[in-house]
Amino acid sequence: MESTEKEAQNSSAICSVLQILGAKWSFLVIAELAKGPRRFQQLHRDLAIVRTQSLTDALRHLEKNGIVRREVFPTVPVSVEYSLTAKGEDFQSSLKEMEKWSLKWGAQTTE
Repeated sequence: MESTEKEAQNSSAICSVLQILGAKWSFLVIAELAKGPRRFQQLHRDLAIVRTQSLTDALRHLEKNGIVRREVFPTVPVSVEYSLTAKGEDFQSSLKEMEKWSLKWGAQTTE
């Protein structure tokens, strides 16, 4: 395989990942749900910087892409709990690598 073809495939794979996970707050939502299942209000409190509508949008996007599971409990009032799917859990190693990169390079300015 030629170098440019391989680069195009790598670029395409990154674009695919960003389409699935690229919603503005997705990474924070995934990191929070990695701690365990949460109800919406718990997530909203834990992610106080995220507006209600933005959190709703991120959860819907992640659910649609198979990263987050939404479970409805028939209580009064109805309870909804969010958790990571196997696909979402599998992303944890990538998040850890991103965190390591950020700790090493995040505070540095360009030279």
